[in-house]
Amino acid sequence: MNRSSCLLASALTAGMLLSTAACSSDDGNASGRTDRSASPAAASASPVSASPVADEPRAATSSASPAVRELTKDEAHTALITNSDLGSQWTTSEGAATWRDALLKSKVDASQFVTDKGNAADCQKLLDGLYAEDLLGKPKGESADTGFDDSDDEAQMRYEVAAYGKQALDDRFTWLDSLPAKCDQFTAVSTKGGRQTVQVIHTDLDDAGDARKGLQIKMTGDLDDNPDTLTLDFAAVRVGDSALSLTNGGLSGAEHDSTTQATEAGADRLKDVLNGKSPKPTQG
Repeated sequence: MNRSSCLLASALTAGMLLSTAACSSDDGNASGRTDRSASPAAASASPVSASPVADEPRAATSSASPAVRELTKDEAHTALITNSDLGSQWTTSEGAATWRDALLKSKVDASQFVTDKGNAADCQKLLDGLYAEDLLGKPKGESADTGFDDSDDEAQMRYEVAAYGKQALDDRFTWLDSLPAKCDQFTAVSTKGGRQTVQVIHTDLDDAGDARKGLQIKMTGDLDDNPDTLTLDFAAVRVGDSALSLTNGGLSGAEHDSTTQATEAGADRLKDVLNGKSPKPTQG
């Protein structure tokens, strides 16, 4: 074979090889685009996902907290504490005390808040929330409440369990945390025109639930034409998307031990209920 013939044969052989390679990489798509995922070689060359970024949200979703776990009516009642969680002096309440309307149903004297009218609004919101018993806002789900009387000092406790939603509770706890600074001491006027001094301080709660907030409110004014001081503990504990809250106190003071005892027992009961368990019996 002469040199020209050899060159021609080599060219034809190279063309056939190129054509064969093109055919072997074609996935049969009429558009002629290559589908690399169909190639065993490509799959074995890279053991990781072709789109690791797209996999991350799926992984995050599977490990994220479940949606709002709203209590049923029966669960809310089951999560309530009983007088046996508090002590022998506590019994089921026989009704609201007379100081509720006389002292709590008051209006803030806004003239004392010359530089910050917003503080006046927050202090009024505090008084309104204490009177309406909704300092945590309106529940987004089921709720249940109960009340107790303390025979030792005529204090009263009002206790509630409800579903609110985590973000709503976090926002409300942040607001509550600001009140000792905004409403440290102010004057309020009762429906009968009596003036009373109100003080708000922070109180400590034991490590219960996922988040907690305690306040003590003292209101000094005239009750039946006699000077009196109402002392109330307010406590709230978040467990997941739900919370317990209580007010405890009276004209003879607020026994803080009863407040912490109630929040500890209540947080455990609420946690058990949300986890589908029966609350542990009260220790005698």
